[in-house]
Amino acid sequence: MQNLNKKLKCKLLLLHRYFMHIGKYSGCHQMPERSFFINGMQFPLCARCTGILAGYLVGVLLFVLKIFVPIEVCLCFGLVMLGDWYMQYIDVLPSTNIRRFITGTLCGIGYLQILIKIFYMVAKMV
Repeated sequence: MQNLNKKLKCKLLLLHRYFMHIGKYSGCHQMPERSFFINGMQFPLCARCTGILAGYLVGVLLFVLKIFVPIEVCLCFGLVMLGDWYMQYIDVLPSTNIRRFITGTLCGIGYLQILIKIFYMVAKMV
């Protein structure tokens, strides 16, 4: 049984290393202080990139449910994330991983909804 646990742990570590490489090559900085951890293992994406990915998933769910967010709201979602990043960048207000995740999720939803709107517009032209 102990040998089985060792093998499973080894496979999980290899899988984690693989996902860390994917995260790195996706453009995420993967800074440990800006990432979530589970059982001492860092997420492959920082909190903001994790939020963006979660936003894409929520955006797909909204599309499946035929819920469309107005373009003005989508743009505001992106501006919220940009504002959070900028306030952190100029040292006005330090950001937290939870806030990075939330603003990233909003941006991901907005971005995906805008892409869907563009695809619909292009499809109508064809």
